[in-house]
Amino acid sequence: MTKGPIPLAGVLQAADKPSAVTALYDHWLAVMNLPGRYVPLTVAPDDLGDVIRLLPKAGFIGLNITRPYQRRVLDHADIITDRAALMSGANTIIFRRDGKIHADNTDGYGFIENIRQGAPGWNPKSGPTAIFGAGRTAREVVTALLEVGVEEIRIANRTRARAEALRSEFGTRLVVTDWVKAGNMLEGAATVVNTTPLGSAGHPELRVPLDGLTPGAVVNDLVVSQAPTRLLQAAIEGGCYPVDGVGMVLYQAAPAFERWYGTRPEVDERAREVTTAAFSE
Repeated sequence: MTKGPIPLAGVLQAADKPSAVTALYDHWLAVMNLPGRYVPLTVAPDDLGDVIRLLPKAGFIGLNITRPYQRRVLDHADIITDRAALMSGANTIIFRRDGKIHADNTDGYGFIENIRQGAPGWNPKSGPTAIFGAGRTAREVVTALLEVGVEEIRIANRTRARAEALRSEFGTRLVVTDWVKAGNMLEGAATVVNTTPLGSAGHPELRVPLDGLTPGAVVNDLVVSQAPTRLLQAAIEGGCYPVDGVGMVLYQAAPAFERWYGTRPEVDERAREVTTAAFSE
């Protein structure tokens, strides 16, 4: 029998956006036989500060943060890591024993680790990276890629102004391409990343021409899907190294779990199956 209060962690999410990572954390807690609960929470944006300050008193040791709260939560943190500041948002909150609220972002780590595990031998300096999309996920990917030394990032977004805004912030290593010419970015690209929801359930396919994929390129689609997306299928057929999106979910979740519960969970095939199935529900 467990003595004392059960440590709680949770995910702060929009009311209409159920979190698939709940199944992943429940799986890790069960496999590791740890006392704990992972609780989905919904809160009105105006109540965010009051709720976050109250949660430690209710037994919470940490939170995952989803959109649209990731930027807003920084206003209520006592400690903000350089990564969270650079990405202008936090996906992980730790309620410290000294009462301070610690905000971090593990998405960049999860992205890079997923590629390294999915394509061993990947060299970020082997050539340009092409990115579809310029939203918050793209920002996290750009930050991570620049940090590991990618020298040129080609980026296209359906609204060009968003891609130009990233270039203005991150500098001339970013090269913006019109969306109608996005397929041209693939020529000579050593790494290709789709950060858009195109190809996921409820969204249209990614209709960018893919015949320009370079054999041997690492192709990462951040869409989580039971079957290979159009982009990953093209990568397989074109002699590239396909890397799916579920790995980023797993590898960004593992360090958060460790900070809350003190033990690093294993990213294995069963964890992958649980997460993929939850996204498909």
